[in-house]
Amino acid sequence: MTNPPHHEPEAPRDLVGVGIGPFNLSLAALAHPLAELDAVFYEQRPGFDWHPGLLIDGATIQVPFLADLVTLADPASPWSFLNYLKSRDRLFPFYFAERFHIRRAEYDSYCRWVAGSLPGLCFSHQVDAVRWNSERDLFEVDFTRLDAEGEAESLGRTYTRNVVLGVGTVPYVPEPLKPLVESPIVPVIHAADYLEHRAAFLAAEHVTVVGSGQSGAEVFLDLLRNRPAGREKLHWIGRSEAFAPMEYSKLGLEHFTPDYTRYFHALAEPVRDRVVSAQWQLHRGIDADTVAAIHDELYRRTLHGGWPEAVLTPGVQVRTAGRVATTKVELHLEHVQQGSRSRLTTDAVVLATGYRERPLGRLLAGLDPYLRRDSGERPRVDERFRLVLDPSVTGTAYVQNAELHTHGVGAPDLGLAAWRSATILNSLTGKDPYPLPARTAFTSFGLERPEERVPAQQQARQLTPLVD
Repeated sequence: MTNPPHHEPEAPRDLVGVGIGPFNLSLAALAHPLAELDAVFYEQRPGFDWHPGLLIDGATIQVPFLADLVTLADPASPWSFLNYLKSRDRLFPFYFAERFHIRRAEYDSYCRWVAGSLPGLCFSHQVDAVRWNSERDLFEVDFTRLDAEGEAESLGRTYTRNVVLGVGTVPYVPEPLKPLVESPIVPVIHAADYLEHRAAFLAAEHVTVVGSGQSGAEVFLDLLRNRPAGREKLHWIGRSEAFAPMEYSKLGLEHFTPDYTRYFHALAEPVRDRVVSAQWQLHRGIDADTVAAIHDELYRRTLHGGWPEAVLTPGVQVRTAGRVATTKVELHLEHVQQGSRSRLTTDAVVLATGYRERPLGRLLAGLDPYLRRDSGERPRVDERFRLVLDPSVTGTAYVQNAELHTHGVGAPDLGLAAWRSATILNSLTGKDPYPLPARTAFTSFGLERPEERVPAQQQARQLTPLVD
């Protein structure tokens, strides 16, 4: 944990960050060399922690190592992944390893290195409320300092001209399975907690994995590799119509460029909602190498005759669930295409059912009178990641990874972290500390010609909030 530099308690900050995940850590790293910017970041956890339950041995992140916290905005930054390797005397081993996609555990270690070195990061600080103080023309950020056990120790308040919310996502549990997850008797967990309970799942007689995305595939593969041949007793089910690979073609990946983000933001709200729901394979598919590894492992188990005792069924949803004989779980299933129903009795369930944006209602209750919302009562977010607030609010509130509905599939993507952080800092300072490219894709997503696009630097100077 690092501490912020000395600061007069009543003096307003330029920027307060709420949450220290990869996105706000990226912002903190790029803000660090801007000496004129007084910034502090609060996080309720005692240290940096990135999906610890899914740091499965051998699992890789799904973006190249260049999509670190800073490189795509500032390749010369001291907080790059390559500089992390240099600090560990690992540049040559990495060079010869020829790995474009690094392991999750290594990405987590890199982020911990950055978090442990940057000033202005305050862990064990739980932000309780963000309000607009109209008398002082500043945001008030109330927080609670937590002790080593996570208990409240003292209260504090910070005033700031700008705030950025990077509070991340939370595990999603379907309604039919919530009572089982909350029961201490039945072994039903979200994949976010998989490693903590891995030994128990390896020992269970029969295990079911629910969810046909990347985390479901990784959990299924880990269980498959570590259970006896011929006695695997595994079920893998998911709502998607296939265990489909993620769209990873070169032009397909251009949906994760600033060009596409700008195009998507300019679409009408109903169109954006339709487009996002149809793009699941861009961000909820399975890495092709993981698909291949699962098939290889299943095939290996047929070499001496017979088939592995593993059932893989896509296109299946869980209707209801309950306990049987206290220690077993009964899942009531429905096949979407067939319309048929059946029951599955299992000893343990891993829910690889994804994550949802963390609700901001409690945190932003103090800003609610000033918030402008869309037809779905979601906060409106302008092109430069600013919440659209009443004009009487002279400060700016930015969001990170809470704008899927306005900015599209790139919102949770690590590959756009540095670009979004640079966009926020350019907007916040009214300067161009990080000049950004006007064009980033060969694809022209709309009918306008690429040369007609407004350069990113010019956009950053336009400080009047945009309206969706």
